Amino acid sequence: QLQLVESGGGLVQPGGSLRLSCEASGFTLEHYAIGWFHQAPGKERTEVSCISSSGSPTNHADSVRGRFTISRDNAKNTVYLQMNNLKPDDTGTYYCAKAANWWACGNINNWGKGTLVTVSS
Repeated sequence: QLQLVESGGGLVQPGGSLRLSCEASGFTLEHYAIGWFHQAPGKERTEVSCISSSGSPTNHADSVRGRFTISRDNAKNTVYLQMNNLKPDDTGTYYCAKAANWWACGNINNWGKGTLVTVSS
């Protein structure tokens, strides 16, 4: 059974850092692009970062570029999102998602259940 399980969320002060992990099972991770999506309270889910199957290229939304870094370790079946210099607007649930292809995250066919990030002093 295909599963994506996120972890690493929590409460952090503005300017702090978190590293989210997405552990994949039930499919061959190295064949697919994986994305991280953010859903702020009361707002739509939006793409934050995407990484192709091989690890390059990567893509980051303008709002997080320079602060967030997506990476993957296919041998460990895990994708990461390093989040630095966090801001209150980064608060929300972060979802890991599997794309239907190897190169981009425009066509998502599986979602994790999400991990909550709260940025507050």
